[in-house]
Amino acid sequence: MNLSNAIPSNLKSKRLAVKLTANGEQYVHQGHPWVFSDSIVKINKDAKTGDLAIIFGKRKNAMIGIGLYDANSPIQIKMIYNSTASVVIDAVFFKQKIQTAYSKRLPLLQTNTNSYRLLFGENDGFPSLIADVYADVLVVKLYSEIWLPYIHTILESLIEVSKCKTVVMRLSRGLQNSKTHQLEDGAVVYGTLKNEVVQFIEHGVNFSANVIKGHKTGYFLDHRDNRRQVGLYSKGKTVLDVFSYAGGFSVHALANQATEVTSLDISAQALEIAKQNGKLNNYTGKHHTIADDAFKALKQLVKKAVVYDVVVIDPPSFAKQQTEIDLAKKKYAQLAQLGEQLTAKNGLLVLASCSSRVTAQVFYDINTTTLKASQRAFKTIKTTQHDTDHPIGFPEGAYLKCGYYRLD
Repeated sequence: MNLSNAIPSNLKSKRLAVKLTANGEQYVHQGHPWVFSDSIVKINKDAKTGDLAIIFGKRKNAMIGIGLYDANSPIQIKMIYNSTASVVIDAVFFKQKIQTAYSKRLPLLQTNTNSYRLLFGENDGFPSLIADVYADVLVVKLYSEIWLPYIHTILESLIEVSKCKTVVMRLSRGLQNSKTHQLEDGAVVYGTLKNEVVQFIEHGVNFSANVIKGHKTGYFLDHRDNRRQVGLYSKGKTVLDVFSYAGGFSVHALANQATEVTSLDISAQALEIAKQNGKLNNYTGKHHTIADDAFKALKQLVKKAVVYDVVVIDPPSFAKQQTEIDLAKKKYAQLAQLGEQLTAKNGLLVLASCSSRVTAQVFYDINTTTLKASQRAFKTIKTTQHDTDHPIGFPEGAYLKCGYYRLD
């Protein structure tokens, strides 16, 4: 398998003996993938990022799990194995984990869909590593140097299991600035890529993603089923897609014969991608775009007394830090209020959040409280989470929530 020379061959990593606090040990027993630095009681002084951290329990001094040591993160050990059974961490170990992850995606791949998340970080036992597939192109994004000793082996298994013909490497900002490796963000490390914009299919709807320069790995796959459902609601309707980015909800609505769709995003470049994605499909409705700050634009639409049959509001994360939670709650309430005013009689309002620090219950409570205050009768049709290729393996892994509200 001819991987790029920039991909480090399998490096040797040391084994570290680690002891934790009682609370840290309990988290490992519960299968949690994170061990914070303040939970570490004892560890080798010469520990380096990527070393195997063998965690020993206080009882019987026996192994209770294995992780990868990360010297550059407050989460200093990222777990890859939560068990007391003996195991060998080698190519076979990683391949089996990848095969297990792939088997979970098989039902999705039985639909008319050829784009999916093959590895969802911690939730699939690969903390700080994401692997997305777009048709026959695999995009791997690394968020930590812990994987450098193992990335050659992991890529070989990913290619074998996914049968992809091309691999693109994406790097977090921290890794882009690191000088401990030769990897480059957006580098094609296996196969060839004729065009950085790759076309793929999502439940019969055509899309494209810029796998070299696009945000994250090029597209957001977690909302796939919500996009499908919004599309089904949109036939013969007018639709407003707020924070539309590349037009995920907009394009599904158009492909399902919405009469008129408006994509709203602060990025004119993203809106151009949304328009191009729309044109990959047959549709008869009109596709409008508004390039503006969402809060400002929504207030202007309310002033003009414009209403839509379907309103989708899917903002970026408002609470990336603990200190931002209160402000995030206010923003969600404001968006719910504006969305209600823009939703026509018997219309559908879809409100989403990807802020992991704002729990699903808190988010849904904000929505219902705000809608009740509007004095308008409404019904919660459903609440949803990530699509099936984003399995939830621990509480913090459940970041996405989406509520569907029918307004009288």
